[in-house]
Amino acid sequence: MLDTLREKAVRNLTSVRDQKPLVHSITNFVVMNFTANTLLAMGASPVMAHAEEEVEEMVSLAGALVLNIGTLSGPWIASMLKAGRKAAELHKPVILDPVGAGATEFRTRTALEIMEAAKPSVIRGNASEILALARTGSKTKGVDSLHTVEDLGDRVEEMALNQHAVFAVTGPRDLVTDGVRAVKVGNGHPLMSTITGTGCAATVTIGAFLAVDPDPWSAAATALAFFGLAGEIGASSCHGPGSFMTAFLDALYNLTPEALAAGCRFEQP
Repeated sequence: MLDTLREKAVRNLTSVRDQKPLVHSITNFVVMNFTANTLLAMGASPVMAHAEEEVEEMVSLAGALVLNIGTLSGPWIASMLKAGRKAAELHKPVILDPVGAGATEFRTRTALEIMEAAKPSVIRGNASEILALARTGSKTKGVDSLHTVEDLGDRVEEMALNQHAVFAVTGPRDLVTDGVRAVKVGNGHPLMSTITGTGCAATVTIGAFLAVDPDPWSAAATALAFFGLAGEIGASSCHGPGSFMTAFLDALYNLTPEALAAGCRFEQP
């Protein structure tokens, strides 16, 4: 299985760069620039359309839809729900990033509403956010996780089966499961947590891979390996958080499929 994922990582990265899929993101104000540049650097095409009047039309043009609840407001929720329903109708892959779920009831309820309306293929969050979606009473510290992947136990597999979705739980070791298959991704670097929007950028990277890979589980796992390896490469040539962001974008741009095959670290849970 792990060798197959390495081969799929090569194919997915090659396909993204060949096809340049349009990734429609309704995301938060904090990360728009960074996530758009992440998509451009890796070879995809970003669009950040959020007006309710145009989201359905934009979804019809896109290869994948990213819904990120980082900076919520009533009009943005309406747009996310409208776009999500249209994507489900058109069988377009959707990835949900439930930023800060568990911090407030408003956030948790909104994430659950989007899950019901959009039927996301992938839900990407930290361990506390994912636990909040299980209605366990989990809390987050703002948007930061107070839990680890290990705290999830078997609950995340049950959630994946119940939701018919892939859960990508990110942390020092990422866990990706569809309830039947599970893999951990060991790529990444501590500097990635020192700049804002890294998790959101991981989400749009998964969105780009979803646009070219019909299997959400392998799309999420290979995207996180690519993203984490770029973080490792960027960290090796920088002096701190400021220069890391630039080096990281350069690594996304320069990372070859061959280097990804050699450097990705998939692990059995």
